[in-house]
Amino acid sequence: MNPLELIAKDSMKAEPPVIEIGNTVKVHVRIKEGERERIQLFEGTVIAKQHGGVNETFTVRRLSHGVGVERVFPVHSPTVDKVEVIRKGKVRRGKLYYLRDRVGKAAKVKEVIR
Repeated sequence: MNPLELIAKDSMKAEPPVIEIGNTVKVHVRIKEGERERIQLFEGTVIAKQHGGVNETFTVRRLSHGVGVERVFPVHSPTVDKVEVIRKGKVRRGKLYYLRDRVGKAAKVKEVIR
């Protein structure tokens, strides 16, 4: 193995969170303010996943005071503490960018009923 692959293997999490497109998730993010550290929650719908391996990221979208907010999180980042799946969504697309144009109930993703 070349040195870059060894470094990449070391920085990957042992068990990365299972994230699927359309799921509503709560992402626990570590935020450092000066010398203090706290955990902030970001809850929304997963609209995209990109790349793979060490560079894997996922995009979460939510509405905050009527304004759409999207945030991209690296899966293997040490700042991402935990990812909780709240609802499983039923989608037929790999990317849900069409939700950006929708408002209100039209922007909802159907839930998987089991």
